[in-house]
Amino acid sequence: MSKTTQSGKPAVDRRSFFKALGAGATLAATPAMVTPAAAVDPGKEETKARYRESAHVKEFYRSNRY
Repeated sequence: MSKTTQSGKPAVDRRSFFKALGAGATLAATPAMVTPAAAVDPGKEETKARYRESAHVKEFYRSNRY
């Protein structure tokens, strides 16, 4: 049998159990989520210009009045 308080209710009800379980999971995951940021130097391939105003782009702008 489970432990009960003087009022006849269980000492740890279901709601309190899940609150404690959620708090414990949050505290356990917190150190894993805190990591130092690492600076990444993108190469020339990632930083080169990709946009080119070609004929079909100019036609799109003209037809949509941009």
